[in-house]
Amino acid sequence: MSTDSPISPQKPEITSGTRLRNFLIAMVAIALSVALFLGLRTQTPEASLVKLDEASTPLELALTNGKPTLMEFYADWCTVCQKMAPDMQQLETQYADKVNFVMLNVDNNKWLPEMLKYRVDGIPHFVFLDKDAETIAQAIGDQPRTIMGSNLEALVAGSALPYAQASGQVSKFTAPVKPTSSKDDPRLHSSQVVN
Repeated sequence: MSTDSPISPQKPEITSGTRLRNFLIAMVAIALSVALFLGLRTQTPEASLVKLDEASTPLELALTNGKPTLMEFYADWCTVCQKMAPDMQQLETQYADKVNFVMLNVDNNKWLPEMLKYRVDGIPHFVFLDKDAETIAQAIGDQPRTIMGSNLEALVAGSALPYAQASGQVSKFTAPVKPTSSKDDPRLHSSQVVN
């Protein structure tokens, strides 16, 4: 017979070096988790027309608060408007305390009077208003951020816009005809032949 006894597992002896190593691994893991969490939270969100619209000044307020205004006519489907959104967001951040930024969606019939007033036939369509809400310039289509920035600087200073009446690539848009009576709307008489 064998006098061997079953082998009992021995607990490894935990040394202070092992404890220190485990503590450091845990601390590094916590630090990396916190850094990752904070890094994800501080990323700049992608600019979008919806976010710009949500952050824009209501037109009624912009026309009465004594600040100059940049009014943008846009549509969610407008590729040029989408392309300009990051630049417009940067400009809005830079000039938010000096200029009203107003977004008017051309797909909303509420803005039909403004579309007709400013003759919007391509978007984006920008209207620059002075502090008294008087139109001083318009720009249509894709505008480089530097040009828009120069115009905003001049708008804030109350001087002539260096790039007034600028035109760039646009997305075509036809404003719906405002309902009127046939005697008031000459477009409705164009099909009649006078003998």
